[in-house]
Amino acid sequence: MDADPRLAHHFSTPAVQAHAARLGMWLFLGTEVLLFGGLFVGYAMYRTLYPAAFVACSHHLDRALGTVDTLILITSSLTAAMALHLARGGRARLAAAALGATLALGLAFLAVHGHEYARDIAAGALPGRLYHAEVHLPGAGLFYTLYFFMTGLHSLHVVVGLGLLGWLALRTARGEFSDGWDTPLELGGLYWHLIDLIWIFLYPLLYLI
Repeated sequence: MDADPRLAHHFSTPAVQAHAARLGMWLFLGTEVLLFGGLFVGYAMYRTLYPAAFVACSHHLDRALGTVDTLILITSSLTAAMALHLARGGRARLAAAALGATLALGLAFLAVHGHEYARDIAAGALPGRLYHAEVHLPGAGLFYTLYFFMTGLHSLHVVVGLGLLGWLALRTARGEFSDGWDTPLELGGLYWHLIDLIWIFLYPLLYLI
């Protein structure tokens, strides 16, 4: 019997290889949680020190655009999960279409957020000493520093996720994934779900104060 070409030489069975891959992915996601967790701690500290400035600056963000971004990402997580389900059912074309929808939603998120950045910058909502012209409170610059850094880092993760999903979509369209082997697709979905989860924390912290 021929060996499975997808099985690395240092694993005894495909199941062991898949388990190791999942474990490695969860460890990586743990480091991502630690990265953003440190930013959340810094946010909590400065919000405690400058509550009035954080509330005033939050009210100048576009809550409608933030809500649209949230709905876009939640929907994209649904389509990513559907892609895995469809691939496991042997429906490669529909799975690739679901990944294509996820890619389109991710690009829509970046477009909406880029539009919001442009509006913020035009209004003078900038980090550091350059803060919103209507907010003359200590700590306003800190809010915008955290806002741009946290959402910018998140958007960078979205860009990486889109590249990963694009690669997976091509492989899915070729029928490489099935109920017998779908580890790359599963791990790519986990990464995308983490991106969604981080935004679900960012949205209320920044937009709903």
